[in-house]
Amino acid sequence: MRFLTAIAVALVLCVQGAGASLAADEPDLIFKKSTVWKFLTPDHKLATYAIDDPVVEGVSCHFTVPEKGGVSGWLGVAEEVSDVSLACRQVGPVTIKEEFEQGEEMFRQRRSFVFKKMRIVRGCDIKRNVLVYLVYSDKLIEGSPKNSTSTVPLMPWGDQAPPKCGDFLTD
Repeated sequence: MRFLTAIAVALVLCVQGAGASLAADEPDLIFKKSTVWKFLTPDHKLATYAIDDPVVEGVSCHFTVPEKGGVSGWLGVAEEVSDVSLACRQVGPVTIKEEFEQGEEMFRQRRSFVFKKMRIVRGCDIKRNVLVYLVYSDKLIEGSPKNSTSTVPLMPWGDQAPPKCGDFLTD
């Protein structure tokens, strides 16, 4: 029994250590709202985060994800559901720092201990000069059709003309 307890403690420390090492890559938490009350353990919540596009200065995305409470959520081993909403906007003058591919990953977050990740990818609608962001969850064994799309028309900001996103696409 002590052996199993030692393994459980080591697992929790590994999970917490892994989360701490990724803290610099984490988005900004805006707020959380409890959705299901749990006795003596954390509640189930909806959490809203913000992240700036690392390649496109002047564009930020906000996304909301459910976060499980209870014992498995508290220990960091819960498999989160795939429901995610996404809204991206131009928040300043746009500068595209480097070339990118259609569907290039902008952000990734673990949504279960091993199998599931949430990804935000970026593309360009050349005809309309619009950045297109897609959020989806994938699973190593089975895919998930749940997704959300947001678009950011590139507009002038002050006297600065917007860049053409198609000029920054790689072949």
